[in-house]
Amino acid sequence: MTIINSMINLRFVLSITGLLCLTLGTSEAQQLKLQYNQPAEKWTDALPIGNGKLGGMMFGGVAEDRIQFNEATLWTGRPRTYYREGAAQYLGPIRQLLAEGKQAEAEALAEQHFMGVKDHEGEYETQKTAWLQKVSAVNVTAALAPGHTWQNLAVSALNGWESVGLEGLDGAVWFKTSFDVPQAWAGKNLTVALGRIRDVDYTYVNGTQIGTDEGISKKRRYTIPAAALHAGKNQLVIKVLNFYDKGGLIGVKEKQPVFVVYPEGGSPETNVPLDPAWQYWIQDDQPPLFPSYEASYQPFGDVYLQFPQAGTPTKYHRELDLNEAITRVSYASNGVNFTREYFASAPGQAIICHLTADKKGALNLAALLKSPHKQMTTRRVDDHTLALSVQVRDGVLRGVSYLRVDAKRGKVTVTNDQIKLENADEVTFTLTAATSFKNYKDVSADPEKLAAQAQASSKGKKYDALKAEHLREYQGYFKSFAVDLGHSANENLPTDERIQRFSPNADPALLALYIQYGRYLLISCSRPGAQAANLQGIWNESLTPSWGSKYTTNINLQMNYWPAEALNLSACTEPLFRLIDEAAEAGKGTAKAHYNAPGWVLHHNTDLWRGTAPINASNHGIWVTGAAWLTQHIWEHYQFTQDKEFLRQQYPVMKEAASFFVNFLVKDPKTGWLISTPSNSPEHGGLVAGPTMDHQIIRELFKNCSAAAQVLGTDADFRKTLAEKASQLAPNQIGKHGQLQEWLEDKDDPTDTHRHVSHLWGVFPGTDITWATPDLLKAAKQSLLYRGDEGTGWSLAWKVNLWARFKDGDHTLLIAKNLLSPAETGTGSERGGVYHNLFDAHPPFQIDGNFGGAAGLAEMLVQSQAGYLDLLPALPTALPTGEIRGLCARGGFELAMKWQQGKLQQLEILSKTGGTCVLHYGTKEVSLATQKGKTYRLNGDLKSL
Repeated sequence: MTIINSMINLRFVLSITGLLCLTLGTSEAQQLKLQYNQPAEKWTDALPIGNGKLGGMMFGGVAEDRIQFNEATLWTGRPRTYYREGAAQYLGPIRQLLAEGKQAEAEALAEQHFMGVKDHEGEYETQKTAWLQKVSAVNVTAALAPGHTWQNLAVSALNGWESVGLEGLDGAVWFKTSFDVPQAWAGKNLTVALGRIRDVDYTYVNGTQIGTDEGISKKRRYTIPAAALHAGKNQLVIKVLNFYDKGGLIGVKEKQPVFVVYPEGGSPETNVPLDPAWQYWIQDDQPPLFPSYEASYQPFGDVYLQFPQAGTPTKYHRELDLNEAITRVSYASNGVNFTREYFASAPGQAIICHLTADKKGALNLAALLKSPHKQMTTRRVDDHTLALSVQVRDGVLRGVSYLRVDAKRGKVTVTNDQIKLENADEVTFTLTAATSFKNYKDVSADPEKLAAQAQASSKGKKYDALKAEHLREYQGYFKSFAVDLGHSANENLPTDERIQRFSPNADPALLALYIQYGRYLLISCSRPGAQAANLQGIWNESLTPSWGSKYTTNINLQMNYWPAEALNLSACTEPLFRLIDEAAEAGKGTAKAHYNAPGWVLHHNTDLWRGTAPINASNHGIWVTGAAWLTQHIWEHYQFTQDKEFLRQQYPVMKEAASFFVNFLVKDPKTGWLISTPSNSPEHGGLVAGPTMDHQIIRELFKNCSAAAQVLGTDADFRKTLAEKASQLAPNQIGKHGQLQEWLEDKDDPTDTHRHVSHLWGVFPGTDITWATPDLLKAAKQSLLYRGDEGTGWSLAWKVNLWARFKDGDHTLLIAKNLLSPAETGTGSERGGVYHNLFDAHPPFQIDGNFGGAAGLAEMLVQSQAGYLDLLPALPTALPTGEIRGLCARGGFELAMKWQQGKLQQLEILSKTGGTCVLHYGTKEVSLATQKGKTYRLNGDLKSL
C-alpha cells in the first residue's frame, strides 16, 4: 500500500470511529470564526483559504476586492545537483581545526570548500562584471539630466522596496531627496545617517560623492565635507545596486535616528531630517541571475474584482468560518445587500467565489487576472474564461491559471484583459492553476492542460453542489476534534480587537479558536497528494519571501507537523513523508560527496528540488541532523497510529539516516566520547564539534530505529550496533550555572536570550530528558529560564511545548499569552506574536508558530511520550473548566475529557488498535487491556462507568 493510500484510509477510519459519545454541548455551537468590521488593509489582515495545492488570501474590499493566490509547486530554481563533489577531502582538516580550537580557521576553510553548489555560480562573475560596466556609464549628472521619469516612493521600507510597490525589482535604481542646512551649521562637516542599504550604494550630495559601501548589515553614516554644502536646500542622490532578493534603503533595527543630517561629532538626536518625499528612477532592471544555494517559493497571481459605483458601505462584515472553511463578506450599499463566499475546494481543485445580491440585476463588476511576475500574459480562452500565464524569472517553471465565470442572467463579456459582468443576479467564479512541475526531477507537465482539466471537473455544477462537495471533504478532517476552554462576551468582538484585549481569563475561547485555527491551516496547506507545508504554509505574496519561504529543517518544517498526530490530522502528514522520501534519495549524494559516508544527510534547509547540501554560510549552514530529526516523525506516526505497514514502508529511510551517523561519528580526543563534528547548535555559536542537540537527536534516532526494527522483526545485528554507538555518544551535561550545556564545553552565557533553545530538544520534541532523569530535567528548566519568556513567534511556540513538558501549566499559559500578543505593536526584531488574521509573526509571517502553538496547548492536556497517558499534566489555573474530544495519544488511543474546577470529571478512551492503555492522573494509575474499536468510560478517579 502506498503512503498516500494508507493516509487516506486512515483518515476514513478516524472520521468513522473518532466521534466519541462524550459531547461538547457548548463548543459544538461555538462560533469558530475570525471576524472583522472592515476589509483587509494589508496581506496579514487578509483571510487564508486553501485546498493543499491552491492557497488564497481574501481581502474583502468593497470598491475592489483582491484574491491573492498561490500554487504549491511554483518555485524558482530547477532540477540540479546541489552537493559539491570532492568536499569530503576537507572534512578531516575541518575537524582537526575544530579540535585545536581554531573555529575561525575551520569556518573559513569550510566556507571555501565545503558548502553546496549555488545555481548560476559558474557564469555569474563574468556577467556581473559586464553589467557593472554597463550601469556605471550613467553618472550622477546623467541621472539627473532631463528625460528620465522620476516617481515617488516611500523610504524606508524594512522589508525592501518590494513592500512599497517595486515587487520583483532588481538592478540599478537612483534615489533623490533634499535636506535643509541651518545657517548655524555653515562651514561645518556634517554626517548623514542612511541606515542599511541593499546591496551597494553610491551616495552624492550636490553632485559630490561622499561615500559608497556594500552589504546589508552595514549602517551607512557618511561625512559630508563642508565644501560640498551650502546654507538652505541641498540635494542628496543615492545610486543603489541590488543584485537579488529585496532591495533599497531599508533603515536599521535600532533607536538611533536614520535619514537625518547632523554636525560631525555631534549627537544624532540633534538633527535635520531628510525630506521624506523621495523619488526614484530605474536605470536598469536586468542584472544577471544571482547565484543562489536554494530556490524560493513564489506567488502566482491575483484576481481583482472591481465594482463600479460601489457607494459607501454599511453593515460591513468579513469572516472566516473554520467549521466550513468558507470566507464571507457582506455589506449594504445603495440600498442593496451584497454577499460573497469564497472557499478552496479540494474535490474541485479550484478556488470558488460566489457573489449574490438581494436585488435582481444588481451585480456589475469587472474581473482581472494579474501577477507580480514580469513574464506574464493574459488572454481570452472562451466566452466565459480568462487565462493567466506566468514564467518565473530565475528558474524553469511556468504556470497557467484559468478564471471562469458562470452568471445567472446579465451580460458577460470576456476580452484578453478582463471579464466584465453587467446586471447579473448571481455570479460564480472558478479559479484553477497548475505548473509544469511533475516531481523534483521532472518539469515536463503541461500546465495549460492541467488548469483546463481542473475547470472541466466542476463545469456545469451548480454552486450549491460545489459547496456541498467541499463541505463533505473538508469536514471529514475538521470535525474529528473539538475543544471548549470556556466562554466570555469577548467572543462577539472582532478578532483584531480580541487580540488587543486578550488574556486567558478574559477570553479563554480565543485559545480554543487558536488551536482550531492551527488545525484549519494544516488541513488547508497539507492535504494528501500536495506538497508539504513550507515556512508560510501555502500562502505567499512576495517574489522575494523571507528565507525563500523554503523548508527550514533545523526546527521549522518539523514544527509545522507537531500538531498533526495529537490533533487528529494524521492524514495531513502524507506530504511530509513524501518530502522525506525524496530528500532521502537526494541526500545520499550529499552524504557521499561531503562525508564519504553511506546513508543520507540533510542540512538545515531544503526546497522544492530537494537540495540537501550545506547552504548560506559555514557558521550555521553545516548542521548535519536534519534527516535524523525528520525521521522522528516516522516513528511518531507509527506510535500514534500503530500502522505497521506504514512503518515497514518507511523503515529503510530511518535505517539509512542511522547508517550515516554510524559512519559519521568520531571519538573526541579529550573525552573519548563519540561526537558529531563539524556541526553547530542551530544558528548560534558558529561551527563547532559536539553540540548537545546533535547528540540528543542521534540518540533518539538510534533508539527509534532500533525499536522500529524490533517491531518489524528485522536487523538484529544492526540494532546491536546502534545500541553500542548510542552508549558511547557524548552525554547531556550540567554546567557551572546549573544549566544544561548547549555545547561540549561549559561555555553557556546565562544572559543569552537567543531564540533557538536547541539543547532542549531532548525535552521536547525528543524524549532524551524526562522525569526519569530529574537532574537533567532541572538543568534544562534552568536553561529555559535563562533564555526568558520572549522570542520570535516559533520560538515562543517551542517554549509553550517545553513548559508543558515541565508540567508547569501557568508558565505554559504565560508563554501562550505572549504568542498571542499583537505583532503590530511589538518592538524589536525578536518579538513575536500574531497579526490581525492570527498568522504567526516571526516577524515577519511564519506559519510554524501557529502549528507549534496549537501543539503546545494540546500538550497541556494530554502527554503520552513516556509510555502512558498523562492526563491534564500541565493544566493552568486560568483554565479550570473545559472539554475536549478527538485528542489522540500514542498507542492508538483517542480521548474525550471533561474537567471542572481544575479536576478531571469524565474520560472516554477509544482504542483504535487494541493493546494495553496505562493512565496516569495525579497520583492515580490505571491499566486497561483494551480491544480494537471499543470505547472505555471512566470518572475522575479513573474508575469505570
